[in-house]
Amino acid sequence: MVLAASAVALLGTVAGTLDALRERGGPAHEARPRITSSPIVPPLPVEPPPSPSPRRSAPPDESATPDPTTTPSAPASRTPRPPATGSAPARPTTRAPVTRKAPASGGLYRHPESQVLDWVRDNPGDPRAATIRSRIAERPAAVWFADYTPTNITARVRAVTSGGSDSGRVPVVVPYTVPDRDCGGASQGGAPDTAAYDDWIDRFAAGLGDDEVIVVLEPDAVALADCLSEDARERRYRSLARAGRVLKEANPRARVYFDAGHSGWHAPETIAARLREAGAGSADSSDGIFTNVSNFHRTADENAFARAVLDALGGAPGLGAVVDTSRNGNGAPTDGAWCDPAGRALGRPPTLTTGESRVDAYLWVKLPGESDGCRGRPGTFTPAYAYELATGG
Repeated sequence: MVLAASAVALLGTVAGTLDALRERGGPAHEARPRITSSPIVPPLPVEPPPSPSPRRSAPPDESATPDPTTTPSAPASRTPRPPATGSAPARPTTRAPVTRKAPASGGLYRHPESQVLDWVRDNPGDPRAATIRSRIAERPAAVWFADYTPTNITARVRAVTSGGSDSGRVPVVVPYTVPDRDCGGASQGGAPDTAAYDDWIDRFAAGLGDDEVIVVLEPDAVALADCLSEDARERRYRSLARAGRVLKEANPRARVYFDAGHSGWHAPETIAARLREAGAGSADSSDGIFTNVSNFHRTADENAFARAVLDALGGAPGLGAVVDTSRNGNGAPTDGAWCDPAGRALGRPPTLTTGESRVDAYLWVKLPGESDGCRGRPGTFTPAYAYELATGG
């Protein structure tokens, strides 16, 4: 199995993703991870802990890439411990059923700070700049929060979601601090234990605001749970289900999607069984699933896979899927290469209008041009690779 590494932005906002092998019959094929950075959010002062009841934010449509000048600073991974008794704030137990609708906003939000935007601004004379600017830098992308920094996470999330609100667009945010993240691999880190993670999620949710926001909840947390003991997996799934409830209670307009891996990894029935345990079938926790984060599988394959997973999942009516199309224009390499492979291309532009049943959005969760670790340090923007992707490999 393989995983994806992520790099931390100067502020600690980071993007990362991984892939692993497929669990269908026949020989296993490796689909490895890739690393990404997230948008740079200006540093904010440390703030006192928020009240126990979180607030939500609206889904983003902007691509934010933090300036990954350092390696991830999250604590070393460790086996998550059960949440402390009574640590979770009280939550309403009765809610009117909600009819799920696809995001209705005018479009996705593009965060104004990212590594690719910095490069374009700093290199106006580079012959590649115009292509990279128009095909990558001006596209909306996800903003990652991959460092465990409870003191200022609320303000940092709010800075992104308020930008989306002010522009009338939907931001996409990625919480990525689950304990034992990446199974101790290249993107290892996260919160020190489950109780700490639950508290961090409360604070994250408090920055979500009141408008639409898309939350891509913990890439690889479900698909890459094989490395955990049975008890640790159960704790993780309980914590993810809780996270979904907290996020949606904080902001009823937030749309929360759970990790389904990708079409080259687990069989739909396998990942659906895990997703049920993690709360992805409940309307109180989930709006559906996400696939292909930081991977290369073709959009048509991911759409079919997502629908198969949703069919196997069952659950609340109207659950949908979002697909990462950032680097899948030429599909996945046939040889299983995963680290900045040659011959790849940008996929479909991010949009909230896919024209596909049960597919709510195509998103750029992994920002194209941020290295997986072979063409540059993991998570750093690499103009040569960005230009290759932008020109079709």
